[in-house]
Amino acid sequence: MNTTKPTLVHVIAWTTLASGVVNLFWGFAASATAIATLIGIICVPLTILPTILGIFELIYAAKLFSNPPQAIKPSTNIAVLEIACALTGNFFAVAVGILSLVFYNDAAVKDYFARLNEPFHSTPPPPPSPLPASLPDPQLVAPTPVEEAPAPPEETPVKPKRVPRKVSKK
Repeated sequence: MNTTKPTLVHVIAWTTLASGVVNLFWGFAASATAIATLIGIICVPLTILPTILGIFELIYAAKLFSNPPQAIKPSTNIAVLEIACALTGNFFAVAVGILSLVFYNDAAVKDYFARLNEPFHSTPPPPPSPLPASLPDPQLVAPTPVEEAPAPPEETPVKPKRVPRKVSKK
């Protein structure tokens, strides 16, 4: 199976790796800043989100870099979450997310991911079942004609007799 990586897949892998590192540092810095203030302690869960996204980005980039390539699908979810990093002020991740979504729609990238995931979507045909030893070989035995049972004669429906009506005289 030819699974040479297109250039855009390499670009997606490198930018996702860089965005993952930036998101890790961004999340740690934002969390440290939030913890330093009294009101910021309430916002700490929001500042942890870039850190978690950074971890997912690093894992996905490692799968894209793997040799032999792993069967993975385009991660549009990560790209959308990178765009959502605009809420935390990380506009580098926003640019990477937009570029990733554009690159995922390229024909060469779609074809690469389709070839990569091809063996996992098709099921192999079941192996032929061997014939039991007691049955004769079907190629050696001539087929016997099947005799049809004679159809019962068709009965003509009998018309019911009409009973004359009695007319009363008054």
